[in-house]
Amino acid sequence: MDALKTIAIALLSGLGGYTAGVPLGMYLVQTFTPNRHDRAQDAAVTGVYVIGPLAALVAGFAAAEIFSHVRRTF
Repeated sequence: MDALKTIAIALLSGLGGYTAGVPLGMYLVQTFTPNRHDRAQDAAVTGVYVIGPLAALVAGFAAAEIFSHVRRTF
């Protein structure tokens, strides 16, 4: 049962990380890209397909580690 709770928390945190990562990635690419031709499309694609999934992975793994650590200490 604890494994299912950990997986559920990791998935929900991953969804939140993706939701936060996409606009952050779009902002970073819009700000720092040297591409002047299609900056908006470059930002959207990079945010949705690169930064968003990376943020989801980081958030999911971090939440799983934190949750498992908290479960072990109590």
